[in-house]
Amino acid sequence: MKSKHQHTQQHLLDVGRDIFSNGGFSSVGLSTILKVAGVPKGSFYHYFESKEHYGKAVLIDYFAYYQDLLSDLFQQPGKTGQQKLMALWQAWQEVHCDPETQKCLVVKLSAEVADLSEPMRLTLRDGTEKITQKIADVIEEGINDGSLHDCDAYKLSAHLYQLWLGASLLTKLHRDGKHLELAMETTRSLLGCK
Repeated sequence: MKSKHQHTQQHLLDVGRDIFSNGGFSSVGLSTILKVAGVPKGSFYHYFESKEHYGKAVLIDYFAYYQDLLSDLFQQPGKTGQQKLMALWQAWQEVHCDPETQKCLVVKLSAEVADLSEPMRLTLRDGTEKITQKIADVIEEGINDGSLHDCDAYKLSAHLYQLWLGASLLTKLHRDGKHLELAMETTRSLLGCK
C-alpha cells in the first residue's frame, strides 16, 4: 500500500505528464503545476529540488509507464512477432491520429528540452533507447518465428521508431492523420505484411 507521500508524489508526476504533453515544459510555470495539482509549494520541494528535476522525474515515470504498456502489448499469447509489432503501430495510430490529443512526451518535449536541460535530454535519450531495444526484441522474435525476414533487428527497430516519431510530429504540424497513414503503409512494407 502506498503512503500519502507516495500518492502525492505520483499525483504530481501524473499532473506533470498531462500539463507537459499539452503545453510543453518551458511555457508552464511552477505556479500552474501547483494549482492544477492542488499541492502547496513546500510539498513540491519535498519531492523535487527544482522544476528541471521534476521534469526529469516526469519523464522517468512516463517511460516506465510506456514500457509497461509495451510489455502488455507484446505479451499476447499466440501472436507472431509481426502481429505484435502491427498491434503496436495500430495502437500508436489510434492514439496519435488526433493532433489535439497528442500525449507523447517524446514528440512534445524532445526538441524543446534537448538544448535546455542536459538531465532531461539524457532521460529522453535513454528512454527512447529502451523503447527501440524493446521493439528490436520483438523483431528478433518475429525473425525466429518466421513471421519476419532475417534482418538487423535493432536497425529496423530504429527506422520504425524514427518513422513513427516523425509522423507524429508532422501530424501535429498538419493537423491531420495523413502522415500516420503513410507511416503505416511504410511499416507494412518494411514488415512484409500482406
